[in-house]
Amino acid sequence: MKLDLIKLYIEYHIDMTRRVWDSIGQITEEQFLADNIYSHGSIRNLMVHLTSVERRWLAGLKNGEDVPHLKQENYDSIAKAREIFEVISKDLGDYVINLAEEKLNQPIEKLSEPTWQILLHLVNHGTDHRAIVLHKLTELGAPTFEQDFILWLWNKK
Repeated sequence: MKLDLIKLYIEYHIDMTRRVWDSIGQITEEQFLADNIYSHGSIRNLMVHLTSVERRWLAGLKNGEDVPHLKQENYDSIAKAREIFEVISKDLGDYVINLAEEKLNQPIEKLSEPTWQILLHLVNHGTDHRAIVLHKLTELGAPTFEQDFILWLWNKK
C-alpha cells in the first residue's frame, strides 16, 4: 500500500510540474528570466532549483552520491530549463516505478530519513514552488490551474 501511494504521489508531482512548464511556455523569455524578490528570484531560478533539488535527492537515493546543484545561469531559455526537467523527471519516475516496497523504509546513506520520507519531501517541495510559480504566471496573464491532489485524481479517471 505504501509503495502504491508513493508512486501515485510522484506521478502527481511530475504531472503537475509538467503542467506548470506548459503554462510557462505561454510567457516570454524575458518574463521567464525576470528577477523577483521572493524566494529564488525568477521563474527560471525557481524551476531550475526544483529540478536541481530532485536531481540531488535522487542521486542520494540511488547510490548515496552528493551531486552539485545545477547552475541556473546554464539554463538561459525556457526550452533548456524544461529539457533538464524532463530528463530528471523521467529518471525520478523510472526510479519509483522500479522501487521495491522493502526499500521504502531504508534510510539513505549519511541520513536517517527513510526513502519514503525523502520522496514525499520532493512532492511537498514541488507543491510549494509550483504554487509560487503559478502565482507569478497568473500575474503575467498566463493560463494556470488548480493543483489540488483530489482534482488531479478525479481528472485521472
